[in-house]
Amino acid sequence: MDAQGILDLSRWIAEAGLRGVPETDLIGGFCERLVAAGVPLTRTVVGADTLHPTIAGHVVTWDSSGRNAAEVRRTEYGGDGSDPDIDEKWLRSPFHRLYTSGETMLRLRLTDGAEGGEFPIVDELRAQGATDYMAIVNRLGPRAAIGELDCIFSSWVSHHPDGFSDAQRDALLTLTGSLALALRGHAMAHIANTLAETYLGRDAGHRVLRGHIRRGVAEELDAVLWFSDLQGFTRITDTAAPETILPLLNDYAELVVTAIHRHHGQVLKFMGDGILAVFDRSSAEDACRAALEAAEEARARCKELNARRSAAGLPVTRFYLGLHQGKVFYGNIGGVDRLDFTVVGPAVNEASRIAAMCRSLDQDILLSSAFTESAPECRERLISVGRYLLRGVARPQELYTLDPETSGSA
Repeated sequence: MDAQGILDLSRWIAEAGLRGVPETDLIGGFCERLVAAGVPLTRTVVGADTLHPTIAGHVVTWDSSGRNAAEVRRTEYGGDGSDPDIDEKWLRSPFHRLYTSGETMLRLRLTDGAEGGEFPIVDELRAQGATDYMAIVNRLGPRAAIGELDCIFSSWVSHHPDGFSDAQRDALLTLTGSLALALRGHAMAHIANTLAETYLGRDAGHRVLRGHIRRGVAEELDAVLWFSDLQGFTRITDTAAPETILPLLNDYAELVVTAIHRHHGQVLKFMGDGILAVFDRSSAEDACRAALEAAEEARARCKELNARRSAAGLPVTRFYLGLHQGKVFYGNIGGVDRLDFTVVGPAVNEASRIAAMCRSLDQDILLSSAFTESAPECRERLISVGRYLLRGVARPQELYTLDPETSGSA
């Protein structure tokens, strides 16, 4: 591979990276061009850690060693201990050797008579007929790294009797730097999306990344509001072991968030044990139906969770929920350099007051009259619990709950 070939492939990497070509297409296209240029490449693995609540990182594998066309696949690996062998695999990998030694490249000839045993993956490749193996690490500087993303690793395998030539080895060392830079751009975009969705919510995160970040810019929505919190949470925190509180919050938040997301709602805020969400659909009736289905699913999931926690001797609770329908302003609110993408308006206050009434009325779920009027087809599943004056709300409201004869009780 001559200097012009390296230049042409570097230019292709840059253009593909700037266009946002998908990661698998970028790596697949890069490998195919190497082969077309005469590099006897049969297998490539490119991997990096990331910044994600449940995913530790991912690898992309390009493999043409089989009889069929080359295959490109992307595999994620978790950091939750679900794979008990993952630490052992890492510690006995060439990548770990590079990471800890400070070296940039490790090359191993896999011809007959070569010693094995240090790296199981290399021994496996040798058994499959590989003749040459290169592992390369491209390190990111302190200002370029984020989270655990501080290196991009790659391995390059040949089955050719002579393996890679020295010139091909040098070309790979040069080109992987350009490839790593393009992949870092992919990783940064993915991390930005992950953080925005995780901490702002799916819809709000997408809006912020599309540039909706000016303070005071908001739109009016006619939406269903979900306001829930946990029953007896203060008592639980006073009596339960401190180390059990966060797992409890996570268990119950998970079931509520899952139900909301499954029915296309948007979780906007966690407020201690409370959750604020909105359902904004093409019609108010659709939004009400989705919110009610999410509520029933969450209540069923809560019953299952309580059975599991009780069996394990852990404290259990349930959630109070207020559902209300009304107009809100949805957008950026806050100081010049600290904004929150949320909803505000009288309807938000009314939803919180309705949720608070659950305690005094001994009901898990309460719905406003505005909600029931917007969803007449759901009316047969609801019963009135009376008319009440809510704190801070000028006019009394009739409140409803799910009819226990038409829905399962928690």
